[in-house]
Amino acid sequence: MKKVFGLLLIGLMAFAVVASGCIGGGEKSTTQGKIAIVYDVGGRGDLSFNDMAYLGASKAAKDFNLQLVELQSNSEDDYVTNLETLASQKEYTIIIAVGFMMTDAVKQVATKYPDQKFAIIDGFDPEMPDNVMMILFKENEGSALVGALAGLIAANDGKDKVGIVLGMEIPVLYKFEAGYRFGIKWAEDYYKQKEGKDINLDVLYQYTGSFGDAAKGKAAAQAQLSQGAWVIYQVAGGTGLGVFDAVEEALKAQNKKMGPPFAIGVDSAQDWIKPGVIIASMMKRVDVGVYTAVKDAVEGNFKGGVVELGLKEGGVGVSTVDDVMAMFDSLPQDTQQQKLKDLGFNSRDELKQYLEDTRKQVPDWVWGAVDELKQKIISGEIKVPAPMDKDGIEAVRSAQTWQDMMNLAK
Repeated sequence: MKKVFGLLLIGLMAFAVVASGCIGGGEKSTTQGKIAIVYDVGGRGDLSFNDMAYLGASKAAKDFNLQLVELQSNSEDDYVTNLETLASQKEYTIIIAVGFMMTDAVKQVATKYPDQKFAIIDGFDPEMPDNVMMILFKENEGSALVGALAGLIAANDGKDKVGIVLGMEIPVLYKFEAGYRFGIKWAEDYYKQKEGKDINLDVLYQYTGSFGDAAKGKAAAQAQLSQGAWVIYQVAGGTGLGVFDAVEEALKAQNKKMGPPFAIGVDSAQDWIKPGVIIASMMKRVDVGVYTAVKDAVEGNFKGGVVELGLKEGGVGVSTVDDVMAMFDSLPQDTQQQKLKDLGFNSRDELKQYLEDTRKQVPDWVWGAVDELKQKIISGEIKVPAPMDKDGIEAVRSAQTWQDMMNLAK
């Protein structure tokens, strides 16, 4: 995996130029304008959050004939410098900052350059100047769907534990955890109505304190597997890659190529990273958010303030096989070939078939139940809590039913 990951990172960064981070661009002579994206520490190649941001920006650049300039932050100290370097040039239709960690920096620079449009992914400040679009996601809604998936897989197999491995203990991750717990409680109720059996699923959870330490993720997942976790949701960026390794090793120990046990991916359609191991991913459509910001800026519809994307807006959801293949297809061609070789597939079609076969390990009625929950959330019949502080998540953890949890939703 390390070898392939390295190749992927090299491929993703190949077009970039090192200069206070990594700056890259498109064809200068034929474009009608410029947009810029500033990545957080870690940047491109995370197979997750930042790569999804790039997908949205690159699609927007192509669709609107724009030059895309990318700039990497090597440390938190680079945030203000990078944003101001771009803003001072006064030639970008919009500058996009990826990640809540840049909230203060965006506020500072946007205040200094009121005529420059900015967007920030996951950043929120009630006093943010009106030239900043704050793009937020209803991670709780998407996480409820994979919680239902995990819960129903476990219940159907006669298991009573599922897990979740998270990164840093920050407010946005409380939304992931709360949604997951909600979906699991909903699954208990659904299964009781379907089978007439009472079940009680325990949720094993651990905050690792990191988004870039795969060893920590692996250790956390191994501990949960040893306690009987049947499905583990990773919400930890690069740390979560270790969750996939742990589940893969557990399957190999049983001479199995496909789960269960299963892992669940996050942010992007990660299923292709370890086919057979990852049953699905909770897609946080950062690409949709970035594309929306660029489109509004280009078309003159830009408005500062909060834009929140949930299931209804297509901002979150459970990955489909088509989503997974689209993510795979976005990788450099040589990286695709290396990945196929590493996994033992002769073609893209073989990979796709394997992903479809993996999903067939889960009964159709389970997938149907997940879709039922999705439609009820979209219609507003069901509301999923989204706590943003310690007291809020503790209240969700203590709730006995999904109805109790729904009463906590604002």
